Amino acid sequence: MNDKNRDVRVIRLHPSDNVVVAALAIPAGTAIAAERITALDAIPFGHKIATRAIAKGEAVRKYGQVIGVATEAIAPGRHVHVHNVAFSDLRSEAEKAPVFQANEKPRSFMGYKRADGRVATRNYVAVLTSVNCSATVARFIAEEAGRSGLLADYPNIDGIVPITHHSGCGMPGSGEGYELLSRTLWGTAANPNFAAVLLVGLGCEVIQLARFKQEYGIGESEHFQSFTIQDSGGTRKAVAEGLGRLKEMLPAADTVQRSKQPAGEIVVGLQCGGSDAWSGITANPALGNMSDRLVALGGTVILSETPEIYGAEHLLYARAASPEVSEKLRERIKWWERYTALHGMEMNNNPSPGNKAGGLTTILEKSLGAVAKAGTSPLVDVIEYAKPVTKHGFVFMDSPGLDPCSATGQVASGATLIAFTTGRGSAYGCKPSPSIKLATNSALYARMTDDMDIDCGTIATGESTVEEKGAEILDYLLEIASGKKSKSEELGYGDMEFVPWHIGAVM
Repeated sequence: MNDKNRDVRVIRLHPSDNVVVAALAIPAGTAIAAERITALDAIPFGHKIATRAIAKGEAVRKYGQVIGVATEAIAPGRHVHVHNVAFSDLRSEAEKAPVFQANEKPRSFMGYKRADGRVATRNYVAVLTSVNCSATVARFIAEEAGRSGLLADYPNIDGIVPITHHSGCGMPGSGEGYELLSRTLWGTAANPNFAAVLLVGLGCEVIQLARFKQEYGIGESEHFQSFTIQDSGGTRKAVAEGLGRLKEMLPAADTVQRSKQPAGEIVVGLQCGGSDAWSGITANPALGNMSDRLVALGGTVILSETPEIYGAEHLLYARAASPEVSEKLRERIKWWERYTALHGMEMNNNPSPGNKAGGLTTILEKSLGAVAKAGTSPLVDVIEYAKPVTKHGFVFMDSPGLDPCSATGQVASGATLIAFTTGRGSAYGCKPSPSIKLATNSALYARMTDDMDIDCGTIATGESTVEEKGAEILDYLLEIASGKKSKSEELGYGDMEFVPWHIGAVM
């Protein structure tokens, strides 16, 4: 994959694979000399072609791992996809995890040092809602603050962000669902990228402000204030009160200034969405290389989307820093197997139609590529959704595969940046944590240039290597962390992407 002189029509990912990936659309009848085969079908860009005869029931291998089994005999040169491959419980043994070499020279960025020692990449003020019923008032407060020029005298504040959602009531006042939402709200409020938080409730919801503050040990201060619409006297009075509270909080939020900070203070959430067959070949391995570089600097990366590592979890078990860490991940996998069975679903409910159109055949194939985002560093911890990250290094956070929901949990866990790979195209932004987009193929980068930050498609064409692109991503992330706007920030994304994970009945 890193050989700049290779045949650019196909990519072989592992010596034991019985398929290769088409780097170009290959017409039927095309001879592929490197593999000593002739294409018997037209092979779309990014799809797989058999390099030898594969018997019915035999494992189909990519990345040196099983991605499914043949549902019929497949001749060399045939198109290999959903029409002749199915999900399988077969797994290959994980190869011994490589020895990780921490050889990065010290790096730094210009960040905001908070009183608790954590370092932020942005300096926002949040208008957080306890319940959907206060969402409109929160939005009105943020919009009026913008119209009135309230921030004109506070140049160090990046903006006022309404954090709204669709729950907070019609739910039990205890149990897993309540705890998930409650800790997601507080984790978001506690993200270092927020200098101050205004919490707005309706007054009669299940997520009661007084209980919420007591559970998390929060007191009213210049960095945190709260009120309810009902106590304020209705919508207009609540908006006026909210603006008044913000005026009290903004001076303190504006006092911080950027200063030189070690790169090891950065926490990056790793995401992929709208994946294609190139995700696991270009952008995800490049992001994995960046992850290893950042971990070597003392930084933290968070891999999530538990359903999308299914089939590749054995690779993470092999990288666990201790048996206890491995067992934590096994428990989360078991939880998901029970959860999906309870709802009449299965873990192989992926890839999506867009993934399949891009060349991904099974969740195993998608998962093997997804895990590549986390590089090769040891897995130092496994945490539940939205729980705080407490260790530096490679951490796994349990979450659904839905990108906005997963990223919301990462931000609540402390991510101050999001790195998002995409092959089909994603339009996502995330306040308070900047999101960068890594295009898996150059055609996407050219087509959606206003949304894509970095073109990783040059790896497929042999113009760059995974290592070169990993270094480029790290450089770019340090620039973003220092204040440069990502493409999604320039477009104004981030106010509507707060999507907590909801579990349990709506009552």
